[in-house]
Amino acid sequence: MTQVDVLLGLQWGDEGKGKIVDVLSPQYDLIARFQGGPNAGHTLEFDGKKFVLNTIPSGIFNEKTMNLIGNGVVIDPIILKRELDNLQKAGHDPVAKGKLVIARKAHLILPTHQLLDAANEQKMGKDKIGSTLKGIGPTYMDKTGRNGLRVGDTTLPDFKERYNKLVEKHKEILSHYDFEYDLTEKEAAFFEAIDFIKNIPHVDSEHFVNGYLKEGKTVLAEGAQGTLLDVDFGSYPFVTSSNTTTAGACTGLGIAPNKVGSVYGIFKAYCTRVGGGPFPTELDDEVGETLRQVGHEFGATTGRARRCGWIDLPALKYAIMLNGVTELIMMKADVLDGFDTIYACTHYEHNGETIDYMPYDIITVKPTPVLKAIDGWKTDVTKVSKIEEIPAKLSEYIAFLEKELEVPVKYLSVGPDRVQTLILN
Repeated sequence: MTQVDVLLGLQWGDEGKGKIVDVLSPQYDLIARFQGGPNAGHTLEFDGKKFVLNTIPSGIFNEKTMNLIGNGVVIDPIILKRELDNLQKAGHDPVAKGKLVIARKAHLILPTHQLLDAANEQKMGKDKIGSTLKGIGPTYMDKTGRNGLRVGDTTLPDFKERYNKLVEKHKEILSHYDFEYDLTEKEAAFFEAIDFIKNIPHVDSEHFVNGYLKEGKTVLAEGAQGTLLDVDFGSYPFVTSSNTTTAGACTGLGIAPNKVGSVYGIFKAYCTRVGGGPFPTELDDEVGETLRQVGHEFGATTGRARRCGWIDLPALKYAIMLNGVTELIMMKADVLDGFDTIYACTHYEHNGETIDYMPYDIITVKPTPVLKAIDGWKTDVTKVSKIEEIPAKLSEYIAFLEKELEVPVKYLSVGPDRVQTLILN
């Protein structure tokens, strides 16, 4: 029996997972999203075109690959319909081609979930989490509170009654906020989208994935967000509402831990973060702004400017440990092309100590990064297509990271297009 390989982000998200899933998808029979919601915004570029996927797995552009939205994902039917409509207009129709299925046990994001999200952020003011306001957190709250609605419920005769019951609960909560809203248009769009997704095959993801494995087929589990946003192990409470780590692939798809094979960990050559929360290496200066502009560090889904900083090795080591990473993938090396000197955080100064791990109280006591200066390569690497063409200083940077992180860098990305990806070993 084959195993499920897992691909996930090692930082605070936006590492470039969508591009790499697209690159790797020809090697797999099934790509399966295992957690998160429509805030993911995976960006793919090829043949001069750019696509942003929010819920659909990033293997959708490979003709032979099946794609599964797993039970650990929360789905906004309106966004999913819009996403599929846009793909169809661009000449890609995974539903018509029979290349997309949805887990019956995946939970639905209701319009009132988005209202609760916005109302809560408004009330928190300056202490807000920095939610994308997609209703993801409240949906996961209903899931764990055993109140949620699932994809499989849409085919039941009393679905509308179940919907109304949950909406009434949400309205009661909203009555305690100073928050105005009108549900009319959103509700109409919601039920139109519900009818639409009934045309997409619904499956029991646990049987579906394990069936592929039993037949000896290859499966890649695709994560969303990043390890440092994991609800258990991230910089809580400035985290997402699901488990973004390898363990999340087990619960988000229905696979046993011993079915996990290779774990691909993706990271940027520097670091970014969206929303509130700690960011030890953040550069709130001209250097940070240069990284933002050169790296086009603005949310694919929200357009929000990302916070930028140098690479954080204690955080990466932590993420590698949690996920059991077997191979690393370094993204956006080209963004650092213009720097004479780049820096890597090797340790933190924290509470009078020098440490090389993420402390529990990273929220209350901000760590001071200990930075190591590294020579830049001052070369345009976007045209590099062979290993032999990689600048010596970039090779030295990669070797430094491999020594520090004790995991090999398998792939190197030198630009946004799928062809701008090098296999190093």
